[in-house]
Amino acid sequence: MDFTGGSGGGSDRRQIEESKPLLGEMSATEGSKMGAARCRRPLLHCNGMRYKLLQEGDIQVCVIRHPRTFLSKILTSKFLRRWEPHHVTLADNSLASATPTGYMENSVSYSAIEDVQLLSWENAPKYCLQLTIPGGTVLLQAANSYLRDQWFHSLQWKKKIYKYKKVLSNPSRWEVVLKEIRTLVDMALNSPLQDDSIHQAPLEIVSKLLSENTNLTTQDHESIIVAIAPLLENNHPPPDLCEFFCKHCRERPRSMVVIEVFTPVVQRILKHNMDFGKCPRLRLFTQEYILALNELNAGMEVVKKFVHSMHGPTGQCPHPRVLPNLVAVCLAAIYSCYEEFINSRDNSPSLKEIRNGCQQQCDRKSNLPLRLLHTSPDLVSQEATLSESRLKSVIVTSNEIHVEVERNNTANQKMTANVGNDSEPNLIDCLMVSPTCSTMSIELSAQADRILGCYVEILKMLSDYDDWRPALASLLQPIPFPKEALAHEKFTKELKYVIQRFAEDPRQEVHSCLLSVRAGKDGWFQLYSPGGVACDDDGELFASMVHILMGSCYKTKKFLLSLAENKLGPCMLLALRGNQTMVEILCLMLEYNIIDNNDTQLQIISTLESTDVGKRMYEQLCDRQRELKELQRKGGPTRLTLPSKSTDADLARLLSSGSFGNLENLSLAFTNVTSACAEHLIKLPSLKQLNLWSTQFGDAGLRLLSEHLTMLQVLNLCETPVTDAGLLALSSMKSLCSLNMNSTKLSADTYEDLKAKLPNLKEVDVRYTEAW
Repeated sequence: MDFTGGSGGGSDRRQIEESKPLLGEMSATEGSKMGAARCRRPLLHCNGMRYKLLQEGDIQVCVIRHPRTFLSKILTSKFLRRWEPHHVTLADNSLASATPTGYMENSVSYSAIEDVQLLSWENAPKYCLQLTIPGGTVLLQAANSYLRDQWFHSLQWKKKIYKYKKVLSNPSRWEVVLKEIRTLVDMALNSPLQDDSIHQAPLEIVSKLLSENTNLTTQDHESIIVAIAPLLENNHPPPDLCEFFCKHCRERPRSMVVIEVFTPVVQRILKHNMDFGKCPRLRLFTQEYILALNELNAGMEVVKKFVHSMHGPTGQCPHPRVLPNLVAVCLAAIYSCYEEFINSRDNSPSLKEIRNGCQQQCDRKSNLPLRLLHTSPDLVSQEATLSESRLKSVIVTSNEIHVEVERNNTANQKMTANVGNDSEPNLIDCLMVSPTCSTMSIELSAQADRILGCYVEILKMLSDYDDWRPALASLLQPIPFPKEALAHEKFTKELKYVIQRFAEDPRQEVHSCLLSVRAGKDGWFQLYSPGGVACDDDGELFASMVHILMGSCYKTKKFLLSLAENKLGPCMLLALRGNQTMVEILCLMLEYNIIDNNDTQLQIISTLESTDVGKRMYEQLCDRQRELKELQRKGGPTRLTLPSKSTDADLARLLSSGSFGNLENLSLAFTNVTSACAEHLIKLPSLKQLNLWSTQFGDAGLRLLSEHLTMLQVLNLCETPVTDAGLLALSSMKSLCSLNMNSTKLSADTYEDLKAKLPNLKEVDVRYTEAW
């Protein structure tokens, strides 16, 4: 009687392909006879079926003790009808039952299983699996053909992996070991099992093999990397293998293996949602790979092509995780350049000492070797937190990075007052370069200098992509670099290009990131402003930042007040040199009555009149002030309605025709006015009701109104193009009691926020919005 494989009744005939032999193992003869019967194995995975790797499951078990020559007789006996239900677990080295009784009282080791076959016979239970063991047979019966095939492939996989672990744990000849690695990789690639561990298990075996054999030649390294390359196309390398790859990148950066094998691996790492905090060696591998590219003849050109390949040829990168992952790698690499200095702060002046004067040289500790634990900085983003720790310990001496502090014996009263304060000073204040502060010069080692140059250049590349710039600005807004980097002239000079790109971008979401992330914390605007340690251009970048921020910052008065308190001197100096932006800033300070001190006002006026452009703008300011006084003079109508189709110019012409100091109710409904008319509306001191129904009045105008018309009580924004960005600004208009946002782009979250922040709001219309 022939035993044929099939899913039932012996009618479905398929063939099984023999697996390739292991080290020293001979292949079984196909069609070997068992008594008078012949068993054939069908190739089950040729039909495209995929199976999940089983770790445990319920199955019927029957064990038959017999000599192989009598198998045909035993298979036809009634003894086969005695089955035991067991919950069987496929462990790493054996097949065991959760209830070790009966047939499964003892676990079945994979090394004891001589063969695994699929069997089916007439007039007998279907879906059987036969395990040949010394002196007998173990039969496993599944509920259906799919489960039976799943058990078959899972058992075959576990058995093979167990044998490969034993074979490769004691290598003899490396040419034979390399052949076995190729066979192992082919087995994983051709397996019908679909599970993450199918490809990870061979990688972990090879990783362990490499970690236990560190005396391999470079040629052996490359041969092993090439052999496992197919598995790396869709899988991340395990930690030990990453360490091996890092070593190869450092020792042979010009090897073709780096380009041909590592490139798709690194691309996959960067394109996926990667938590480098949990996988720090993946970040280190990516970092070393980029440094290896930089060592090629073309240098940064190769790195630039790699970055471009990650972005893609179109204007929009299709992979949202590439930028955050690249930035995380750059931040960690830049941090490592200053790592030795950061960890040897005991031998360097503290931030407090830099600000208040250094301690005496005799109080310093002697230069001693320090054991450093490499760590990486935190990267805080709006989507996720990217942080990781470098786990490698090294020995360095504090003289690897030299810190020179030039003391200045003269200190003003302000600096003296802070000496007794034990709190850590503000980040930017610590690094301010002025006659009363010490200057700090940092020299990096040649290797650290190359790393710094490479990764700052990558940040500059990232800032050149329009679609990446908003996210990059958001990631860099909290200033994620160490204090030592911000005190390093070369670093801030190179990074200036990135800040300029932010300042030139017309999008508010980009250039607003130049400001601090929260109140009381300095940002790039303060760092690159005159007096900041990074300012090396007499305030040109500062002027461009002020210009772009004033063009979109809806908190105009607040921003001007901040400039008047902290940067009035640089503003006046640049205005004296004819900078038009600074001239406009000084005029706005006078127009909004930002400056209370009379002497300071006179000084600003003198500064404006010292240049032609300043004199002209000051005369225009005086004319506007006269018009404003005439406009706000008591008198005129209390209610005013503009005709349909009126424009911004019509409104400006009307308001310049007389006094509107008594105007309380203004209707611009169904006109063609835009946000540009807001600069005229804010000049109406008594305005309490404003109707903008079905106009083109948008977010920019709404922000300006929210800052100046704080006494407004009724506002109609029905069918206007305002969004959450502008509506959120209404939270400062505490007098609002009636608000119509019908048919706008209002969201439910913004509506809840407005209700919480506007206590007097009684009438609200949110129909045909997300909040409805």
